[in-house]
Amino acid sequence: MLERPLQPPCLKDFKHINRYWDRQHATWAAKILPGEYYVTIHDNEAIATTLGSCVSACIRDKVFGIGGMNHFMLPVKAEHSSDDWMDTATRYGSYAMEHLINEILKNGGNRKNLEVKLAGGGKVMRNMSDVGAKNIEFVLNYLQLEQIEIAAQDLGDNFPRKVLYYPATGKLKVKRLRSLHNDTLLAREIAYQHELDVKPDSGDVELF
Repeated sequence: MLERPLQPPCLKDFKHINRYWDRQHATWAAKILPGEYYVTIHDNEAIATTLGSCVSACIRDKVFGIGGMNHFMLPVKAEHSSDDWMDTATRYGSYAMEHLINEILKNGGNRKNLEVKLAGGGKVMRNMSDVGAKNIEFVLNYLQLEQIEIAAQDLGDNFPRKVLYYPATGKLKVKRLRSLHNDTLLAREIAYQHELDVKPDSGDVELF
């Protein structure tokens, strides 16, 4: 039996993130929820999440192995939204991406070395518009505009996914879930979407 190594210290801005020993994959992992992101500088730590309509961008400096993952969704356009809704949604998505990228660069990454792997964006909310497709469209356009290499992607379709990402090596493991045994994921994403729709410009998010 593989002896469990000591848990690596996390960067100071991520002490609130749940971290655990993943026995199946024999690695320490940080689990992120909708609206969260995590960056690690350690070669023995992975990042995990479960995605429905949300998208995760897994980004790393492929030379130094510093990297992280986010988990985000755009606000949905309400029936009586103002004309500047798309600008607000785009700025929210850009905020999610820039925060992750800037944290990687702050801890020694170089923008010219960045590579991205993408997952998520499934159509799993039956009674809602295709939120996943909007998230996919945004992230692909964003990365094209920023000229950041997309090394791999597993996007769209109609199933949720479990995701495990190893920033040190760039390995991305995706398990497509045929069905959910409980409503936790859907309830979590619906609550997150409601939070975005009600107050996309408030809280801890400073749009730019």
